[in-house]
Amino acid sequence: MKRWLKISLKILSAVLLLVILTWLAGAFYISRNKKEVLASILEQLNKNLNGQITATNMEPTLLKSFPGVSVSLNGVLLRDSLWATHKHDLLKAQDIDVSLNVLSLIVGNININQIAINNASIYIYTDSSGYSNTSIFKSKPKGEQKSASKSSALEVKKIDFNQVSLILDNQKRFKLFNFDIDQIQGRMQYPDSGWTGKIKLKTQVNSFAFNTRKGSFLKDKSLEGTLSAHYSKDLDAVILSPEILNIGGHPFTIGAKIELDKSAFAISIAVDDILYKDVALLLSPNISSKLLKFGIAKPIDIRGNIVDDGSGKYGDPLIKVGIKVRDNAVTIPAGTLTACNFDGAFTNQDTLGGIIGDENSSIKFSKLTAKYFNAPLSIETFTVNNLSRPIATGLVTSQFPLSNLNNSLGTNDFVFKNGTANLRLYCQADIDNFRFTKPVVSGKIDIADADILYVPRKLHLVKSALNINFDQNDLSIQNGHFQLGKSELNVSCNIANFANLYYTDPEKILVNLKMHSPQLYLNEFLPFLGPRATKKKTKSGNSMKTASKELSNVLEVSKMNIRLTVDRAIYDKFTAKNLDADISLRGEGIYFNKISVAHAGGLLSLNGNIVQEASSNLFKMSSKISHVSVKDFFYSFDNFGQNTITNKNIKGYLSSLVNISGRISHTGKIFPRSINGKVIFNLNNAALVNFDPMVKVGKFAFANRNLSNVEIKNLDGTLTVKGDKVEISPMQVNSSAMNFNIKGVYALGSGTAIAMDIPLRNPKGDENLTKSEKREARMRGIVLHLKAVDDEKGGIKIRWNKDHD
Repeated sequence: MKRWLKISLKILSAVLLLVILTWLAGAFYISRNKKEVLASILEQLNKNLNGQITATNMEPTLLKSFPGVSVSLNGVLLRDSLWATHKHDLLKAQDIDVSLNVLSLIVGNININQIAINNASIYIYTDSSGYSNTSIFKSKPKGEQKSASKSSALEVKKIDFNQVSLILDNQKRFKLFNFDIDQIQGRMQYPDSGWTGKIKLKTQVNSFAFNTRKGSFLKDKSLEGTLSAHYSKDLDAVILSPEILNIGGHPFTIGAKIELDKSAFAISIAVDDILYKDVALLLSPNISSKLLKFGIAKPIDIRGNIVDDGSGKYGDPLIKVGIKVRDNAVTIPAGTLTACNFDGAFTNQDTLGGIIGDENSSIKFSKLTAKYFNAPLSIETFTVNNLSRPIATGLVTSQFPLSNLNNSLGTNDFVFKNGTANLRLYCQADIDNFRFTKPVVSGKIDIADADILYVPRKLHLVKSALNINFDQNDLSIQNGHFQLGKSELNVSCNIANFANLYYTDPEKILVNLKMHSPQLYLNEFLPFLGPRATKKKTKSGNSMKTASKELSNVLEVSKMNIRLTVDRAIYDKFTAKNLDADISLRGEGIYFNKISVAHAGGLLSLNGNIVQEASSNLFKMSSKISHVSVKDFFYSFDNFGQNTITNKNIKGYLSSLVNISGRISHTGKIFPRSINGKVIFNLNNAALVNFDPMVKVGKFAFANRNLSNVEIKNLDGTLTVKGDKVEISPMQVNSSAMNFNIKGVYALGSGTAIAMDIPLRNPKGDENLTKSEKREARMRGIVLHLKAVDDEKGGIKIRWNKDHD
């Protein structure tokens, strides 16, 4: 055994000695023949080039590749024949380390085992005409190829790049790939089929632009990992088997096929457990800027492919990306989808055979389920097409209690206590900056048993139900039922072109609303007397708060035509039947186009308007009153804000034409001193009961007559109201107690000056006279000329009218 061991050691020592002697021989040969070796190396490197590689110097670096022999080529340049035109060096290196096979060196044939390119720049340039400085690598003529033996082919087993700038600049196809390579190590083998290799790389991406007009993929990202490559002679293609490659610090599984003759490639990408934002930032700005309009909170899994057929037909590569989202939170421009699940896909060639780019791009969401502000949504397929001018389409279904929306709308304008919503909507919409602007919606929303508080108007609707139907751009509401306090309303309406105007010009929205009520308590609608909100431009945002504010704004600024019929209408002391009203809401005004109502045994009709202002409302009214009980009429309207003639002082039936203006409070109270206008009236079968001025006249001049109940068969008159004063046009009063003429001013404050001409003649004595005889006898005898004026105590006193006419 010892003998065999000694023999083995001797053989090993001999082999080692032989290797060392061979290496020393090679080193000696290089040292003595630097010029010849450099020329031989350059000849070997130039063997497959239709151009020339040059070096300024060569130095042996003996120990770098022991037992091989290595040299360092300095000042290496590789230039094509048109370098003087484009000025781009294909290769410029401070030094290139070349490892040589010692045995081949000794027999006079340079065999390169390894090349290491250090501190270098590689610039692969293609001009706008399609010429490339890589033409230097074009195959030599067939005759020359046949003359070269297989053994003479350059087969480098190791290729290393260290601190190398690599730029691929294609001006014709607007491509720019720019890498700062820290290190690339390639280990190669050369079977008959081509070559195989392991490539370890560590590099920084400065640009990875398939179209420089749209920006770079992987901008400023690091790449690090090991790739398995194989070159197939038959396919003239390099195939990269799927391997882990760290991109920006995250592991991606990357595979590729690069067809060299076509300059085509196909890249497959797979990554798990990565944030959506990090993926979007790997893409070019024209894509990432749109994808970043959305957000996904938790990591997701992604699969994708990037393909370029090399034809240059499309400019951009074909991109297809698929993602899976499970139990995640997805942010969209209008809010956040929680508990979200869907399968997503992106492609920039939605129509097969069409162009590749934004115009033919699409984002698709399949089998989407989520909660949108606590409302559960289900969408079988939702698609956003044409990212240059996005069009969104999808069928949305949901069923949920309305109370789920509380604390979710981002505003307190609406509060929901009860009720359910069931919606099924098909939506197609233009998206401006990923905000719906011109939606086309079909479908319906059914709301049942709802309890809704609209805070801006303090309106509390209970037992509410309605069916909202969308037909393209039009909107209709059917079977609407609302209860506000003790009032009940049945509602239907139609809004033409609602969807377009909602976003573009809500002031042009016209709501045609039909309302019927079996009973209506008008004081419950006093909140409508408050000023309507002025239109405010809301900032485009990505929350439900903006949408809710927009809806509130639309409700305030849109135009509305209301046809209202009420069986029984009640307002404080006012009660009417068969109310029929045509009302319009325009901006800050309420317009009563036509209102008719049965009241106090007669009919009332009016038209007018109310202009809503901050402190109070300005109103104008034209009214016709036909044969109403004046006692009930004064009672119903609270004696019109004065206490001189009240419902307790007057009887009979009133017909009148009224044209007045004034101010009314937000709570429905008339400011008496604000009224201006004219009242033309007729009293029939009337009586003044305990009318203070008349009673005082009786005490002054007619102590023996009963002036506390003065009956008037018929009286025509005109009153002109100017603020706190009422001008009484001259009129003749023929009553049961006396006849008199009256004119002047009655003031709610100071300024009363009413002239009365009263004959002492008792009208009871003229009861048997004819009408003409009564007119002639009316002012015969003694006539008292009296004047009602202010006293010093805020009341009225009677004195002689010395200045009577």
